[in-house]
Amino acid sequence: MSSVIKHFLNDPKLLLNAVGEGIYGFDLSGNAVFINPAAEKMTGWSADELLGKKIHQYHHHSHADGSEYPADECQIYKTMFDGETRYVKGEVFWRKDGSCFPVEYTSTPVYRDAQVIGAVAIFRDISQQVETEQALRDALTQVQSLSEQLKDENSYLLSEINQNWQGSGLVGESHVFNRMLEQIKLVSKTDSTVLILGENGTGKELVARNLHALSARSELPFVRVNCAAFSPSLLESELFGHEKGAFTGAHDRRKGRFELAHNGTLFLDEIGELPQEAQSKLLRVLQEQEFERVGGSKTISVNIRVIAATNRDLWQMVEQGTFRMDLYYRLNVFPIKVPPLRERREDIPMLCANMINKLNVRLGKHIKGIAKTSLKKLQLYGWPGNIRELQNILEREAILANGHTLHLSQPLCIEDGVKDESEISLRLDEIQKAHIAEVLELSNWKISGSKGAADKLGLNESTLRSKMKKLGIVKKRDI
Repeated sequence: MSSVIKHFLNDPKLLLNAVGEGIYGFDLSGNAVFINPAAEKMTGWSADELLGKKIHQYHHHSHADGSEYPADECQIYKTMFDGETRYVKGEVFWRKDGSCFPVEYTSTPVYRDAQVIGAVAIFRDISQQVETEQALRDALTQVQSLSEQLKDENSYLLSEINQNWQGSGLVGESHVFNRMLEQIKLVSKTDSTVLILGENGTGKELVARNLHALSARSELPFVRVNCAAFSPSLLESELFGHEKGAFTGAHDRRKGRFELAHNGTLFLDEIGELPQEAQSKLLRVLQEQEFERVGGSKTISVNIRVIAATNRDLWQMVEQGTFRMDLYYRLNVFPIKVPPLRERREDIPMLCANMINKLNVRLGKHIKGIAKTSLKKLQLYGWPGNIRELQNILEREAILANGHTLHLSQPLCIEDGVKDESEISLRLDEIQKAHIAEVLELSNWKISGSKGAADKLGLNESTLRSKMKKLGIVKKRDI
């Protein structure tokens, strides 16, 4: 056994005197029987002044606010009476000079032969910790104040943004719409890939065009590809181009959409309709920004920003095995959800005013507004066709209008759409089904073409057929 250890064993006070925390030892009468140097340094009271005395009256006589702290309420003394260990915060010890400092301490009973014979209080000065916590609280209060101020300023800025967006076609003031505008403005200055999600007719292409217009590529090409408009065999040629003689009918070399979009933006609309054959090739271009034309061997490098849009649940397609998982993650870098019109009904008055102004110019009309009763009907309607359907309805009524106020002359659906709002949301599929079926009847069940139901509903032919299948809409056979 080393001599150092022997010293410590023979005189335990050597250890107690070496620690940085203050230590007080008390007998059952509350008199001080031990005080270490750290306690002397923190309080200014020397051991000679306190030993054998009830030191509560010296260092623990008052609370921080100066109110009396009776000895019979002292947590240290209570330990001597009930033998329970206590950890205490939120109290102060008083110095000899009359000042105080915040402490946290542990009061532990001392036993001999299973009997409590006193207590030990181990304490430390937490002034710096309290100051730090107060500084953090003050900083948090300031941050909250600035946050509120910034929130107010943002409300104003969003209002100003909306004014600036008027000419873009993106019009509204609802919370969900303003949140979308914030996302557009945030990501537009980058080259990150954006995936625009939303139902048909919500204005996904309009969002894509505004992303391009606000970007550093705004003066360069914006090239749109409707992935649902081409067969798998033609789509590859449309995207990547082809060399002369690459296939029957390829009489000349032709640049694809990727080449045309070089240094600009490529908008892949209806990306969910992209055939699986083309998905792997698209993935390679997105990863490496290079490709070969159909029938060619020369590698062509491009610098493009990709924006994709879909009304389908791509992740569900991934789970079903119809959409590549790696392509999904490559496209889903920054998703933007375009809210359906039924989720932003408060925007309908502003949308109507904006659309009527444009219709006045295009149709040579002088309509100044829309009747309140008609506006109420528009706000209660379920809008299966979203903004595109609203545009079509307003254009139809503007053509029919003779005065300065636009009135709805025809029902929006079979039951005129005037129902309790909660009922509309609950029965949206039924309303969609009834509305589509009625338009099909009026169109003699003709789906495509200028007088077909798809055109009247403002939907793509493929989208309408998909909705008919989903909603179970079939033509009744004549009996």
